[in-house]
Amino acid sequence: MTQTQSSQEATPQKVSIQDPLEGYAFFEGRFVPIAEAKVSIATHALQYGTACFEGIRAYWNPTHEQLYVLKMREHYQRMMHSWNVMRFNLPYSIDDLERITIELLRKHSYRQDVYIRPIAYKASLTVKPRLTGLKDEFAVYTFGMGNYVDIESGLRVCTSSWRRANSNAMPVRAKVTGGYVNSALATEDALASGFDEAIMLTHDGYVSEGSSCNLFILRNGKLATPAPSEDILEGITRNTLIQLVRDEFGMTVEERRIDRTELYASEEMFLCGTGVQVSPVISVDHRPIGSGRPGPFTMKLQALYLAACRGENDKYRHWLTPVYE
Repeated sequence: MTQTQSSQEATPQKVSIQDPLEGYAFFEGRFVPIAEAKVSIATHALQYGTACFEGIRAYWNPTHEQLYVLKMREHYQRMMHSWNVMRFNLPYSIDDLERITIELLRKHSYRQDVYIRPIAYKASLTVKPRLTGLKDEFAVYTFGMGNYVDIESGLRVCTSSWRRANSNAMPVRAKVTGGYVNSALATEDALASGFDEAIMLTHDGYVSEGSSCNLFILRNGKLATPAPSEDILEGITRNTLIQLVRDEFGMTVEERRIDRTELYASEEMFLCGTGVQVSPVISVDHRPIGSGRPGPFTMKLQALYLAACRGENDKYRHWLTPVYE
């Protein structure tokens, strides 16, 4: 995958993404070769971003000879919330979505880490911007994906000039495709300036989240993350880490407002999400975070999280759905 280049020297990232145009997809009620899973250019979702999606990871454990899907039910529960916001009417239960996903993964016989992308979309061929009275469809496709960013060396991030979409203008708690124009604008500016990621502020000027991930800071021995009221997407990984920190470190995470300058004063900082997993941040706006290297707490938490994702900790095996019988 070609990395975006800029006039400034950027930190090289380790990205491992397989070509998603191979294999099969579940598309409009049936499994088809992914090359046949196509929509018209007149599709409503393409015109107006009237679709919602999830990003789900599955982790391969070679010792167990097993592929584990992480927090699949929680992802589809959130997708159902997105469907409600966007007025989708689809004939699938959460059990149906889980079954379809497992069958699709088995058809590929993956023996590597995998990314799963389910999407529901307004499929009518019309230019009227509305939500009801339209045809709704659902699809899922998958592809091999390792680390989306460099989770070892640390990320250099900036504060974006683009503000996070306000929840009274856009349903930020739903993963609506149209809302990710906000994320794309912030990401593009960050990459063009030589950074790895952007931090977005609310319209009130408080820290919200990364362009498409949540964030945590460690300051004075306390872990904090922006509250749901700060226009964040309530991330599955975010909630998982809050539980993991409580269980493994005996710490309570503070969900509160965070000022931009408090990022500079933090001892450690990390981003989290399905894509970025647990990724240390080593600088913000050219200012080092802590020692300017990945922090020990972050790296220990990262190791605990990834071990749980791969089924190496029986305590958290209930987070996982095994693919192969």
